[in-house]
Amino acid sequence: MTSRSADAPGTGSAGTGNGPAVSRREFDALFDAVRTWGRWTPADRGAWNRVTADHVRRATAAVRSGVVVPLALPWNTRPGPDNRRPALHHMTDLGDVESPEPSTYKDFIGADYHGKGVTHLDALCHIAYRGRLYDGRPAGDVVGAAGARFGAVSALGPLVTRGVLLDLPAVLGVSWLEPGRAVHAADVTAAERALGVTVGEGDAVLLRSGHVRRRAELGAWDPGTASAGFHVDAVPLLAGRGVALLGGDGDSDVRPSPVEGVHSPVHALAVAAMGVPLLDNLDLEALSAAAAEAGRYEFLLVVAPLKVPGGTGSPVNPVAVL
Repeated sequence: MTSRSADAPGTGSAGTGNGPAVSRREFDALFDAVRTWGRWTPADRGAWNRVTADHVRRATAAVRSGVVVPLALPWNTRPGPDNRRPALHHMTDLGDVESPEPSTYKDFIGADYHGKGVTHLDALCHIAYRGRLYDGRPAGDVVGAAGARFGAVSALGPLVTRGVLLDLPAVLGVSWLEPGRAVHAADVTAAERALGVTVGEGDAVLLRSGHVRRRAELGAWDPGTASAGFHVDAVPLLAGRGVALLGGDGDSDVRPSPVEGVHSPVHALAVAAMGVPLLDNLDLEALSAAAAEAGRYEFLLVVAPLKVPGGTGSPVNPVAVL
C-alpha cells in the first residue's frame, strides 16, 4: 500500500473511466455464468445460506480490540441532488397527550429508502432481470401491491459474518475515487495484496470509494448519474470467492453504467443472478480509520434488517467489530 498521505498535494482523487463498455450479449452471458439458481433451500435467503455456524464462530473469534463501528448514514430528512425522496421524522407526542406522570415523548419515522440518502439493505425481491427474480421466479407472479411472496427481507433474517473492507482510496493514497471511476477485478486483487486480506466464502465485502468524504468536502451531487463502484468484470471474481453480501458507500455499481440498456448491472448480477443482497449508502469513513489504526481490514459484521413481511429491503445500521 502506498505510504503517501491522502491529503498530500495531487492526491485528492483518483479517477479513470467507467469502461470498458460491455455489450448486452456479453452481459447476458455473464449473468448466466454467475447465477446460482436452484442451489439453496430456502432459496429466498440466497447467498446468506453460505454463512454457517462455523463462519459465525470464525468471524467472532477474529474480534481483538472490541472497537465497535456503526456504518449507517444519519437519517436524512433534507432534500438534495442525492436525496430526492427525503426520509420523514416528526414528533407525535410532546408530553401533553397522556396522563401527566410520567410524561412521554414520541415520534414518527418513515422512508422511501431505495435511493441514495438512506443506508439500506436490498432483499432478493428488489431486483429482477429479464422479468425474473433470483432463482428464476417470475417477478410478476410473486411481487404485487401487497409486497413480495418470495425473496422478501423477512426471509433473510440477521447476518453475522466476516466483513472485508476494500479501501481503494487507502490503497491508492488518495482521499476518494472520482464519480464514474470503475473498480475492476484487478483493483480487487491489488487491494487484497496491499491490505493483507483475502476475500473468502461467506464474506461480506464492503467497497470504500470515499464517497462520504468527497460529499463532505465538495458538496452533494447526483450519484444516480455518476458514482464510483464495481465494473461488471469484478463480479466473476467475487462470485468465485463465494461472497454472501456486497456493500459500499455508493450502491456498488459504477455510474454511468458500462452496459448499454442496463442501468444497474452489478445489482442485476449480484441480486438476481447470484442471490447476494446489497448494502447501499454506507458511511465507511470511521471504519477506514479504525482499520488503518488496527492494521487489518477484516472484522466481524452484524447486519440486522427490520422484519418486514413482503418487504423489498430495509433501512439498517450495520455494525463492524474489530
